[in-house]
Amino acid sequence: MNNFMMGLALLLLNLLWWQGAQGQDVQGKSAQAQIAVTDNVGREVVLAQPAQRIISLAPHVTENLFSAGAGEQVVGVVDYSNYPKAATQVPSVGSFVQLNLEAIVALNPDLVVAWHSGHGDMKLQSLLDLGLTVYVSDPRDLETVAVNIENFGTLSGHHNQALQAAQAFRLELSRLRQQYSQLAPVGVFYQVWNNPLQTLNGSHLISDVIRLCGGYNVFADAIAIAPKLAVESVLAANPQAIVASGMGEARPDWLDEWLQWPSLQAVQGNHLYFIPPDYVQRHTVRILLGADMLCRQLQQVRSQ
Repeated sequence: MNNFMMGLALLLLNLLWWQGAQGQDVQGKSAQAQIAVTDNVGREVVLAQPAQRIISLAPHVTENLFSAGAGEQVVGVVDYSNYPKAATQVPSVGSFVQLNLEAIVALNPDLVVAWHSGHGDMKLQSLLDLGLTVYVSDPRDLETVAVNIENFGTLSGHHNQALQAAQAFRLELSRLRQQYSQLAPVGVFYQVWNNPLQTLNGSHLISDVIRLCGGYNVFADAIAIAPKLAVESVLAANPQAIVASGMGEARPDWLDEWLQWPSLQAVQGNHLYFIPPDYVQRHTVRILLGADMLCRQLQQVRSQ
């Protein structure tokens, strides 16, 4: 082989090497550009680029998307997505009980955030069958609220803002935990509603709030996440505090129905408490406002 042919062969080999290296670099950049997070039921959610059209299918999801900095990318919400105020201007796609699948598809979302406890497997499968990219949000503990906000920031391209919101949440969570979680335990009956009489079991996020305050849910061992009860069950559990939520900002009148049972420790100590549902039943940063209220209430129980 003469010098010319050897030089040509080396040139071709270098060209092939360069093309291979470029291909690897492009693949590497593509892999880096791909966004992947794990949702609350263990599914990997992958996007090629930050979501620009997001639909929220639960009020707590809407609030957390705004906390993550993705409010302007939210194009659809469900009823009662009333916080922050800007969320009330976003078109509705039904309620978390009755989704309007046609409206969801018509909005052409690149990300849908669903709520497992509210929607169930069948509704979630309906969304997946439509070819939608779905992130399932279902926080069962307070740390997962922060994780969801961080994930929403990652999926929407607002990582830094979401990280700041999550860190602020964790800082306040740590403060409350250090102040209250190791104090004398208090038995708590959390009453969701009066007719039917209903509570929440130990796997619900509210039980984690109760634990944060050094209390324990007297119905933590119930099988259903939101069991219906007989009054006799509450009398047998004999909680030291009864905490009600109701449906609005006002203390529900039915909380005082427990006064007809003077044998209850909660009645004897006048420990019938109310926390606005938006502060304790929504899986958002505002749940720490409700936690602070509950912790102070359980301190009143301990002080007697």
